[in-house]
Amino acid sequence: MPAEWEPHERTLMAWPTDLRSWGRHLDLARQTYAGLAAAILDFEPLTMMVKTRDKETARRILPGGVDLVEIPYDTAWVRDSGPFVVIDDAGGRAAIDFAFNSWGAGFGAEPRSGASAAAVLEYLGIERIESSMVLEGGAITVDGEGTLITTEQCLLNPNRNPSMSKADIERELGDRLGIQQVIWLPLGIVEDPVTDGHVDAVCTFVRPGVVVFQGADDPADPNHERMAANRAVLADAVDARGRSIEVIDLPPLPGTMFDGRDVGVAYANTVIVNGGVIVGTGDFPSDAEAIAVLADAFPDREIVGVPGTMFSYAGGGPHCTTQQIPTPQEAR
Repeated sequence: MPAEWEPHERTLMAWPTDLRSWGRHLDLARQTYAGLAAAILDFEPLTMMVKTRDKETARRILPGGVDLVEIPYDTAWVRDSGPFVVIDDAGGRAAIDFAFNSWGAGFGAEPRSGASAAAVLEYLGIERIESSMVLEGGAITVDGEGTLITTEQCLLNPNRNPSMSKADIERELGDRLGIQQVIWLPLGIVEDPVTDGHVDAVCTFVRPGVVVFQGADDPADPNHERMAANRAVLADAVDARGRSIEVIDLPPLPGTMFDGRDVGVAYANTVIVNGGVIVGTGDFPSDAEAIAVLADAFPDREIVGVPGTMFSYAGGGPHCTTQQIPTPQEAR
């Protein structure tokens, strides 16, 4: 599996429709998705999956350059339900279609049949390879050189793959994604109960051997103990090439109340695009610091902030709404 900073043919998104996620704020969620789509389009092509009944509305709200396609899909959180595109030794592409069971059935949605992944891969002209293991894209971050970071809270949760041991999971990640080294962090952030602690709210690779990491130095921070435990694992970890992991700290998770919910915007939950990095912000004092940290971590990319509160309100972030489609090797 290529790293997210490797060249993209496009980014894939899906138009939000689910009232269980957005409730009476669905219109605002759609405006937020449109804002993220516009930011992505400044760097690379974007394909937005849309249901037939919503196509006219989506076309009216989205920027004109979006490739709007009527394709069946299960959720607008396409990072978790969409396929994982991989590159073989000859440079060709295929996509691993892992099982998706609605985050351990914790959100009340039905597990998908795989039809949506098959449909979008047919549209993109990419071969589909099925895996029966449950895996969401937000549960992992990879360096493109055989190293993957995840959390035990998510991947070892009995609501995902109860018949698989840790060794079984590592073997499947190796077989399907070319992973040689799995770094198991203990926990996700407190504000992420729906996904059972996805790693993309904790840390993300910025290059091999280096991650940006959710800071929580204050003992009063509800994430303090969790992040300390995660940091201790990273301090002892080595990647598939034998390198120690360098940790770059992001500011503490900023929080606010929105419609009765405590909403925290995870700065690690970034969208890496060709020439840029997009991060959710919320008019917090720490936004400028987060953008500066990311600018240092990605010196050759433009850092763009987009409103992130609505993503967080529904339990995710900008990264959760996207899936990168890597460029074929011969086209790079």
